[in-house]
Amino acid sequence: MNKGARIVVMASGNGTNAETIFNYFRNHPLIEVVLLVCNNPEAQVLNRAKKFGIPTSVVGRNEFNDEEFMLGLLSSKNATHLVLAGFLWLIPAYLVRAFPEKIVNIHPALLPKFGGKGMFGMKVHEAIKKAGEKQTGITIHLVNEEYDEGKVLFQTTCKVADDDTPEQIARKVHQLEHDSYPKVIEDWIKRQGHF
Repeated sequence: MNKGARIVVMASGNGTNAETIFNYFRNHPLIEVVLLVCNNPEAQVLNRAKKFGIPTSVVGRNEFNDEEFMLGLLSSKNATHLVLAGFLWLIPAYLVRAFPEKIVNIHPALLPKFGGKGMFGMKVHEAIKKAGEKQTGITIHLVNEEYDEGKVLFQTTCKVADDDTPEQIARKVHQLEHDSYPKVIEDWIKRQGHF
C-alpha cells in the first residue's frame, strides 16, 4: 500500500481551478498537493498557493525543457501525479514518459471540438459563440504529447443561450470546472489503485 498520492499542480495564470483543487485536497487523508509549478512569475496563482502553504516553483522555458532539472524537482517532492490547471505550455515527451497515464488536464470545451494549440481561455468561448453552438462544457483528459488529444476521462455540458456573451459562457464553464475537476481527479487517482 502506498501512503497516498502526491499531486503537483501546474498553472500559468489566475489560478481559480488550482485554488479549488488546493481547497478540496487540503485535509484529504490520501491525496496531498505538494507543489505548484508555474511558468509565469506574475501569476496570481502563486499567491493562491501561498495562502494554502503550498510550496511553489517558477520555471522558465529552459528549466521546463531540462529533463534532469524538472524530474529532479518533481522527485524532490515524491510527486506521483501532475494536474494541469490552466497551464499553457505543451508537456514535453520526457514528462509524459515519466508519468504515464498520470498527467491530467482540463479543457473549457467539449473536445475534440475547440481544442488544439492556441485554444485556451476566452479564445475558446469566443470561438463557441462565433460558431453558434447550443451547448458547451468541459473535458477532463489524460495528457499525451499533443495538445488536447489524450484519453477523455470526463465531460459535462451546459447550455449556451443565443444571447450569451463569451464572458457569460466562460462563467458557466468555470462553474462546471470548479464543481467537477477536484472530484474527477480524486476518482481518477483512486481508480488507479494508488492506495
